Amino acid sequence: MMNRTFSRRATLQALGAGGLVACGLPSRAAVGGLPSAAHADSSPEWDRLRERLFGSRPIEAGAQASAVQLIAPLRAAYGAWVPIKIVSKMPQAEGLQVKKLYLVIDKNPSPVAAVLDLTLDVGQADFETRVRVDEYSHVRVVSELSNGQLHMDSRYVKTSGGCSAPPNRDALHLIGKTMLKLAGPMKLNEPNAADVTVVHPNDTGFELNQRTLVYIPPHFVRSIRVSYAGRKVFDADLDFSISENPTWRFNFVPHGPGELRAEVTDSRDGQFVGTLAVA
Repeated sequence: MMNRTFSRRATLQALGAGGLVACGLPSRAAVGGLPSAAHADSSPEWDRLRERLFGSRPIEAGAQASAVQLIAPLRAAYGAWVPIKIVSKMPQAEGLQVKKLYLVIDKNPSPVAAVLDLTLDVGQADFETRVRVDEYSHVRVVSELSNGQLHMDSRYVKTSGGCSAPPNRDALHLIGKTMLKLAGPMKLNEPNAADVTVVHPNDTGFELNQRTLVYIPPHFVRSIRVSYAGRKVFDADLDFSISENPTWRFNFVPHGPGELRAEVTDSRDGQFVGTLAVA
């Protein structure tokens, strides 16, 4: 596996064992015992994680100052399947581009859900996926630009149980099947939306087998690397905070016919590949 400038495992170890607990009750509560927070608030978990990820670097935040927007529901009916959308307010350009995106869920057992390493071939750094939210928590995206600036947006999402909800185990024989599709007709030399989906339970280690009453060992997609015509589009370093059957909508810029390719690795070193001929 490729060397990474950011190590999810090292970060979690630095946070300490207290960050790896099963679903518990939130520590902050409003009147009546229900958790409450504003979208722009910080949290003790975020304060610790921010220092470890970014040190003392300033982070632009707020609707006017930030170059990134996060769209997420205030309340989600099912904590294991929370849709989110990341919208970049700038295109990928030679002079200035989004270099990385960090997706963080403050109160999850594994708070760093994804780190995306992007290229100019993304065209427009917008992404959609679904995440697990273990308890009422802020969900954050931090955009790191090529000039070193950091921009953030966050949403407070009210749901729970996302890390302990049992996955659908009816298609285990299909684990690793990787599918790519375009969202519409191909347009040359401009961003085209596409989806990559990996059939995978993304077991967290906190799910209880309802028959054996034994916890299901963790088994999840750890990375997805997407290329087009042999050129990197983006790499995604992932954890189990991404929902079962991980799906990402992304953009890529085709300059001619080619093969859209996704290379997938899971936490048991399973290797899977999906391809799509684009003409």
